[in-house]
Amino acid sequence: MNAHVLEVERALLALNHHERAAVIHHGLQSLEDENSIEHDHAEVDAAWRSELRQRIDDIENGKVELLDTDEVFASIRADLAARRK
Repeated sequence: MNAHVLEVERALLALNHHERAAVIHHGLQSLEDENSIEHDHAEVDAAWRSELRQRIDDIENGKVELLDTDEVFASIRADLAARRK
C-alpha cells in the first residue's frame, strides 16, 4: 500500500464504530452502479415472485405434498444419529 492509502486507513480506524461503518458504507456505495443495482433488484424480485407463484400453484393443485415440520426434524435427527454410530 502507498503512504496515502495507509494514512486513510489509519484515519478510518481512528473513527468510532458508527462513523467507521458510515464511511465504509458510503465507500461501498460509490463502487456500485446504482442503475444496474436497481435493475438487478427488479430482475431478482420478478424471479422470486415467479418462483413463489409456481410453488403456491403446485401446493394448491396437489402436485407436491407438504410435510409436518416436527416429523421432518425428527427424521433428520434420526439420520444424523445413525451416521454418528
